Amino acid sequence: MALNSKIDDLNWGILNCLQKNARISFADIGRQVGLTPPAVAERVKKMEDLGILEGYKAMVSHTLTGHQLKAIITLRAFMGKLKPFLSLVKTFDEVINCYRITGNENIVMEVVLKDQFHLEQFIDQLIQYGETRTNIILSNVIRHGHIQKIPD
Repeated sequence: MALNSKIDDLNWGILNCLQKNARISFADIGRQVGLTPPAVAERVKKMEDLGILEGYKAMVSHTLTGHQLKAIITLRAFMGKLKPFLSLVKTFDEVINCYRITGNENIVMEVVLKDQFHLEQFIDQLIQYGETRTNIILSNVIRHGHIQKIPD
């Protein structure tokens, strides 16, 4: 049985509610999708157990925490440097998202930094592992977009 078959319309309704507000009560979700709170709790638990719901997280403002720059940095690893970098990148506090990708670059990182001097220091740590390209993020167009049901 395909995992997607576990996500019926009621589960999609629950997922939509949780993606909008992960702190919403089971009673409020139940009112929106037409289930009792215990039925919502049971479905949420099952989706957690199946790994459909991966977790819950607070969203924090980078600027209000003193990080004036947010950037996307790509890295094209030098020969033999990718595996060591994959271990090292997990230790960088600046990196809030990191993806291994296909194409000319190997890595895409979303980073938050105090200022341009912090950016320079951070890039200095990266250049021994490969060529970097940096794009400063000016604003969010879509923030934490929701995963929606794929039409049949």
